[in-house]
Amino acid sequence: MVRLGVNVDHVATVREARKAKEPNPLEAALLAQEAGADSIIVHLREDRRHIQDRDVEILKKKVKRLNLEMAITEEMLKIACRVRPDQATLVPEKRRELTTEGGLDVAKNLRKVSRAVRRLRKEGILVSLFIDPDLKQIKASAQTGAQMVELHTGCYAEARSKKRKDKELKRISQAAREAQGSGLKVSAGHGLTSQNVLPIAKIPGIEELNIGHNIIARAVMVGMRKAVREMLDLIKRRR
Repeated sequence: MVRLGVNVDHVATVREARKAKEPNPLEAALLAQEAGADSIIVHLREDRRHIQDRDVEILKKKVKRLNLEMAITEEMLKIACRVRPDQATLVPEKRRELTTEGGLDVAKNLRKVSRAVRRLRKEGILVSLFIDPDLKQIKASAQTGAQMVELHTGCYAEARSKKRKDKELKRISQAAREAQGSGLKVSAGHGLTSQNVLPIAKIPGIEELNIGHNIIARAVMVGMRKAVREMLDLIKRRR
């Protein structure tokens, strides 16, 4: 079965809007786990717009599996090596972006990425690279020593026409096949919703889907347990 990783960043976004103590990302994470989520994801951004350092430290102690999204900076590498999340996902990061806008350019930054991967793996952390579904990036990712790639599904999610959506779906499918053939585990995420997740969940080779905003938005209306269970039910239908 395809696993589900739930990103709780935007629980912290609401909290930080008031600089309050609630809502608590830990509480959301535990509810997501209880509902069946396989891992909890947080992105510790350089500007600390939502998740804070203390959140990462507490979540590492309390959740079953923590996936830390992070930019490749000295500050973030030090934090990751100290906290030791179960997984670190290396992502590009721009200060002014609302959300991650695209995949990491591994081919262009091969040496830098490879050094970061070695440093994290030395601490026993599984390393994933968030990349566009591009064959050049997959080949470069395999060279870094990373164990996994997360395929960026944003272009698929944002496609307006069926023709464009089908084209992006094919691109992701080919990328997943290439990544598997290169010895990489494969996950996917970005912009996935209850309306578009099923075709991605059906792609052979994709082991995990990482979803945040849509589940948190739904949870605001129906609660975290129901939001997570609804997404899991949709993923299971791929069979």
